[in-house]
Amino acid sequence: MNRAFVVFASPHTHGATRALCDAFASGLTPDRWTVTEWDVCQKQAAPCTACGYCKTVDGCVLHDLDDFDAALRACDLLVIASPVYNLAFPAQLKAVLDRFQRYFEARFARGVRPAIAKPRRAVLLLTMGRHDSFSVEVCEKMLRQSFSVMNTRLVGALCLTDTDSGVRENDPIFEKARTMAIEIEKETCYNNLNLCD
Repeated sequence: MNRAFVVFASPHTHGATRALCDAFASGLTPDRWTVTEWDVCQKQAAPCTACGYCKTVDGCVLHDLDDFDAALRACDLLVIASPVYNLAFPAQLKAVLDRFQRYFEARFARGVRPAIAKPRRAVLLLTMGRHDSFSVEVCEKMLRQSFSVMNTRLVGALCLTDTDSGVRENDPIFEKARTMAIEIEKETCYNNLNLCD
């Protein structure tokens, strides 16, 4: 069984970000995937205080993201589903990303290569009130920077735009999201035949 870990970052549990996330999830065959979701607005992470603990120890002095770390390390697919706030991620998700410092310290201070042993692919699902390609670039760059030490490869990004004027159920982005998931599943099955028999 493959494992998908969804990091959901919208305070609107039934809004545009949920619609895009659900469209993506509809492309994953339920008997081939277990899906775990972490809602960063419900389980808010404390900010990184740059205390230096993770320079010498595997882990974080704070334990609010221990379950998050376990799910991340176990997953085959990481899904970041987030609205765009002020050209980037909302504060709740940014706090989680800042706590990825533990993986940078593992790599650069303690020489753990890779900082997370199991490789995974990742996708970025964004929503925004209006179209702004620079915001997508900013979010992708932030993730690629973090993923560079986490044995994680960003394989796709989609953005549902113009949500300030409402979400159109027939927007082509929803089918693109579903198709992206189907393609990831096909590639996963091809690479791991024993997981998809």
